Amino acid sequence: MRNSILFISLIVLASCSQQKPQQAVTVNNFTVDGKNVTVYTTADSTSFRLTQTDKLQFTELKNTSERDIYIFADPSRTFQTMLGIGGALTDAAAETYAKLPELKQKELIQAYYDADKGIGYTLARTNINSCDFSSGSYIYVDEGDKELTSFNINHDRQFKIPLIKKAIDATEGKLTLFASPWSPPAFMKDNNDMLHGGKLKPEFYQSWATYYTKFIKEYEKEGIPVWGISIQNEPMATQTWESCIYYAEDERDFLKNYLGPTMEKEGLGDKKIIVWDHNRDLIVQRVQAILSDPEASKYVWGIGFHWYEDWTGGQQMYSNIGLVHNTYPDKNLLFTEGCHGPFNSDRYYSWRLGEGYGISMINDFNNGTVGWTDWNILLDETGGPNHVGNFCFAPVHGDTHTGELIYTNSYYYIGHFSKFIRPGAKRIVCSSSRSLLLTTGFINEDGSVAIVVMNSGNNKVSYSLCFGLKKVEVSILPHSIQTLVI
Repeated sequence: MRNSILFISLIVLASCSQQKPQQAVTVNNFTVDGKNVTVYTTADSTSFRLTQTDKLQFTELKNTSERDIYIFADPSRTFQTMLGIGGALTDAAAETYAKLPELKQKELIQAYYDADKGIGYTLARTNINSCDFSSGSYIYVDEGDKELTSFNINHDRQFKIPLIKKAIDATEGKLTLFASPWSPPAFMKDNNDMLHGGKLKPEFYQSWATYYTKFIKEYEKEGIPVWGISIQNEPMATQTWESCIYYAEDERDFLKNYLGPTMEKEGLGDKKIIVWDHNRDLIVQRVQAILSDPEASKYVWGIGFHWYEDWTGGQQMYSNIGLVHNTYPDKNLLFTEGCHGPFNSDRYYSWRLGEGYGISMINDFNNGTVGWTDWNILLDETGGPNHVGNFCFAPVHGDTHTGELIYTNSYYYIGHFSKFIRPGAKRIVCSSSRSLLLTTGFINEDGSVAIVVMNSGNNKVSYSLCFGLKKVEVSILPHSIQTLVI
């Protein structure tokens, strides 16, 4: 029954109903004259999953009270521009997809990439060479081929490329795809192993820089535009899976002396380069080291980050993102990976899975992030495939035995952003008067405003959404998330 909720509850945004005209109220250049507010809700212990639950009218805000709760919004005051929201198209996602019945494959693509019937993903990440979410380690050249004469992407043609093409077609060619390596080939590293960390040998810096360009060109021959690359997935982590260590000066020097110039030489200077691509904890030091060098900084489009810094039981370091944004406002911040684990099928419907996404997305956007990329869009009933046993959750799981799709709460929480906040939207002033409600807001290019409100508490909360001297009175259920569309 839960799996059918998706097609019952996802509703196309309704046009404004005909109402008696109200007196115009303008907040700088934005007016709520004649507009109403459509509320979409996902809530624990209910059937609400991105369900339209209310349509409200603005009334006069005569005064405020410290006893009441408010969310104040001003769409005329804008900040960063949205690049997109999406998830990773990995080997694991592609292999699981290939095992599903054709009708379920179509359902999955629609669920993710259709903005009306699904949640409208527009951003994607994929892996260069293998990663932990591959069935085994692989590279695109013969072992020892420093000149890269044997380079080919035949491995990806079986599963990954067909899935990426489906996503591109579903977005009418508007998918923003970036690629990240987890490790160079073993022969290029000082530990002679794609796994367990190790470092890139200096004598292979040029060969490895060229490797990125060959990947991009081969993918584009397949009709897959590559928007950008990150230099290295999690460059400070020695993992049991594919990994490679770059200290800050290593990444800086590889970028400015090899990767940046090679991208330009190969006619790929328009491709975006993302540095760091690791957790929020060490992001400030890494960014300082790279961006303080003008010859490195000129190649940097932005800084990627993950959310795993709380693995020791600490807190997620949202303030570090805001600090980087304020210090280097000309560079972009992009969330490049996050997931929950370890996998346990008994937790498919744990509400904490979705709430973790909502908390992170609101805080990241409010600290200047321009895009948000989840990890695998699809995994199987084991939380894989994964060749080192590092199983985790995805928003959607495909049971390869029954052919069914299982939508976790994460899918709906992400959808409260991706479905209503579209590429090109600008973040607006949006503030809650009480910490028990988290909120963020964006104005889309078509003039619609989307306000996301999240209640992770145990009680129903009543609040007023205010634009200037106009308000709507709203209630939000415990452990729920709402998107209010004006």
